[in-house]
Amino acid sequence: MSGLIEQQRFMCAIGGMQTVVAIPRAVPILHSGPGCGTMVSGFFERATGYSGGSTAPCTNFSESEVVFGGAEKLQRLIENTYKVLDTDLQVVLTGCTSAIVGDDVGSVVSTFADEGKPIVYVETAGFKSTNYEAHSTIVNAIIDQYVDKFIDAADEKDPKLVNLFASIPYQDPFWKGNLEEYKRLLEGIGLKVNILFGPYSGGVDEWRSIPKAGFNILISPWYGTEIVTHLEAKYNQPFFQFPYIPIGGNETTRFLEDLIIFANDHGAELSMEQAKHFIKTEELAFYEEIDNLATFLLEFRYGLPSFVHILHDAGYVLGISKFLLHEVGIIPKELFITDDTPEEYQELITSLGLKISEKRAIPILFKADAGEAQEIIKKTDHRGRGLIIGSGWDKELAKDKNYDFLSAALPSPYRMILTSGYAGYKGGLRLIEDIYNKALDTYR
Repeated sequence: MSGLIEQQRFMCAIGGMQTVVAIPRAVPILHSGPGCGTMVSGFFERATGYSGGSTAPCTNFSESEVVFGGAEKLQRLIENTYKVLDTDLQVVLTGCTSAIVGDDVGSVVSTFADEGKPIVYVETAGFKSTNYEAHSTIVNAIIDQYVDKFIDAADEKDPKLVNLFASIPYQDPFWKGNLEEYKRLLEGIGLKVNILFGPYSGGVDEWRSIPKAGFNILISPWYGTEIVTHLEAKYNQPFFQFPYIPIGGNETTRFLEDLIIFANDHGAELSMEQAKHFIKTEELAFYEEIDNLATFLLEFRYGLPSFVHILHDAGYVLGISKFLLHEVGIIPKELFITDDTPEEYQELITSLGLKISEKRAIPILFKADAGEAQEIIKKTDHRGRGLIIGSGWDKELAKDKNYDFLSAALPSPYRMILTSGYAGYKGGLRLIEDIYNKALDTYR
């Protein structure tokens, strides 16, 4: 990848502050320049949480701090934040300037932590990584510096309790809806689940119970891997990984059935009768709606999308393409993974992509430079009505190609997303609604 990219769909490491914002009553404190919080707020939109984005406490690193250091200013900011905000957890995040200057942030934070304050720090200089990787770094820092203090050697693990690591808050615009659906599904088969983020989590109290879980669940092809491997080494918790977002009937059932086997192999003792009844009930409700589509699909068979290009992160590209091909009948053409996937994971994702279709190889391209991805799409010529699922950047491309367009990735200025989700049985139906509503909008 060249030094400059076009149409970036992720952020630098300090964008991981949204991981903190997504924890109820947690506050990020930025030891950075004043533009960092504003930049994050502008990219994610509608994402301030308890105190995030442009409202996050910040040292406003300036020339003075570059020359003399900003440790004292950071100490005063933390003291004043405790006076002004009623918080359950504070997470200090460093920007590029403080990292270059070399402020001893850990020493400053430890003075408060030693007093029993719920506070941790994380090095998130923008040049270190993307926010996808910073998400894992921040979660592990909270576990090591905060959660670890509440371990009681006498506590036994609950084999039915699991920690879920799935959608990255705010980077995934559907994170709230997805986590709500995952929680519903996991509880439906008899598990108890810590989702850790969002309004349906138990906040900081839920984080404290992380070590008590019997095992962890990772729904991702790569982001979040460092969390579950860290917990495996730290608390001897095995992990179950499903490498893409389960969307619709086929993949949600596959996810749940594989998970039930894993859970019972690790002592959960789930009731197979209860779990199978839940899955059957969910499948019946899902496929009833698919059956109801028959007349509609027959009537509009020549006026609906027949193929799709997807520009998204790896979990969505794999999950959506599987669902659309096998349950909706929309054929994936060139697919583009835009999350700047580290090279060590690309072979796995490519192998998963080869299994999307048994009849033909579907091209999957890793393009952090989404401008390059658009140039490739511009040169394609496929028969039928096309669909692009991507970010707001792709709206004009779809217009130029006379394709339908669905905004499902960041940045997404053309769509309001609050609690919608695409995961699970319900998420599959929502995705069908969104796609065909876009197509029907063109009949006027």
